[in-house]
Amino acid sequence: MMDEHEKSERANLARIEAEIADSFDEEFEMEMDDARLERLLDGHDRDGEAGLLDRQVYFKELFRLQRELIKLQDWVVNTKAKVVVIFEGRDAAGKGGVIKRITQRLNPRVVRVVALPAPSERERSQWYFQRYVPHLPAAGEVVLFDRSWYNRAGVERVMGFCTENDLEEFFRTVPEFEKMLVRSGITLIKYWFSISDDEQHLRFQMRIHDPIKQWKLSPMDLESRRRWEDYTKAKEAMLDHTHIPEARWWVVHADDKKRARLNCIHHLLSQIPYQDVPRAPVVLPERVHHPDYSRAPVPDDLYVPAIY
Repeated sequence: MMDEHEKSERANLARIEAEIADSFDEEFEMEMDDARLERLLDGHDRDGEAGLLDRQVYFKELFRLQRELIKLQDWVVNTKAKVVVIFEGRDAAGKGGVIKRITQRLNPRVVRVVALPAPSERERSQWYFQRYVPHLPAAGEVVLFDRSWYNRAGVERVMGFCTENDLEEFFRTVPEFEKMLVRSGITLIKYWFSISDDEQHLRFQMRIHDPIKQWKLSPMDLESRRRWEDYTKAKEAMLDHTHIPEARWWVVHADDKKRARLNCIHHLLSQIPYQDVPRAPVVLPERVHHPDYSRAPVPDDLYVPAIY
């Protein structure tokens, strides 16, 4: 007979294996062509996939929302709007997953992702917000910050990378900085992805067991796991000091990754008054043919070997 600890460990291992399988499904989703997905979702090509019906609503809603994101993108370009979306949350909360689904079918020249590394020695001597300013959008652009200037209220505070005076100055400055961005014409939307203690533990375990995702576990991530309560206190202080009418916070329940993605994208679309932009019909021109042109042969050694 198994004791309760063994049962719990087996249950956790089963969950980890299921999550790893789910991550492969996600990559399948990211790479599969739309036509084949439509056939799958219509039930014409099931391939014996277990659980396909459970994914059906998710895929259909994701594609519907992504079509709306394309409309939003066209509206941003047409109206020369400027949009900043901030994604914050604990490690493994799912920020990267929703950002991937937002940008998956959009023009990277219009919708950009900014994920800055730790500041250099020179940047640490600058005004704190200075390194973020060059990444703000011009007219007709959307910028998604995968972590942002709120690093100071989170990792820098918890890990001791800033002083108490730095933190107090940050809390004084952020509301004025964000009000200034909004007055300049930027639409600023801020999301906090919230996961439970148990869910983060499971996601870290999944990364430990998944060789494709082990690179995501940095020493800082492991230390953040140990300091769960410190991060909770930091988050509470951050929300208290920086939740302002001009740039309020929105909390996304993220224990269920797929629901979190759909809920966040749906909410993002609701925050911007985009409309359909009329498009002129696309007409493919006739290709020009020159009778005297002859294509030169390409040497065999220039080709990538056809291994597959």
